[in-house]
Amino acid sequence: MLGINQPKLPDNHWCRQLDKFTKRNQTELAALSWALWLENGNSQGTIGIDLQPQPHFVYCPQEHIEALNHRVDHKLQEILGIIDNYQPEVEVLMIGIGKEQIQLIYFQPESPPPDSFQQLGQNVDSLLELLETRMREKLQL
Repeated sequence: MLGINQPKLPDNHWCRQLDKFTKRNQTELAALSWALWLENGNSQGTIGIDLQPQPHFVYCPQEHIEALNHRVDHKLQEILGIIDNYQPEVEVLMIGIGKEQIQLIYFQPESPPPDSFQQLGQNVDSLLELLETRMREKLQL
């Protein structure tokens, strides 16, 4: 009877799926991250993966993340620190957005993002299309 009074924990199945997807697509995510950085810098905000209604890429403007941080009693302060110190030439930083939850996607790929972008030789649109197609196939929400 221990489980009766325990609060229901949020379903994090999507987090595990997103982790697997990230590991399998590190090079492509690094290339996309660099391509979008070249195109926009940080003027649009942090790249996000919105899982609803189907997985797609979005931008998360800094002011929206700061407002969310304020609404959740500053529990996202560490994420804001990572965003402030992000080094796009060596790291990949994205925010996974699920139902009532977010997940930080933050890693240093085997090959730096500029090298990944050059190696794949694709433009932003083709990388977006490729990764969104793969997400729709692999992320079962």
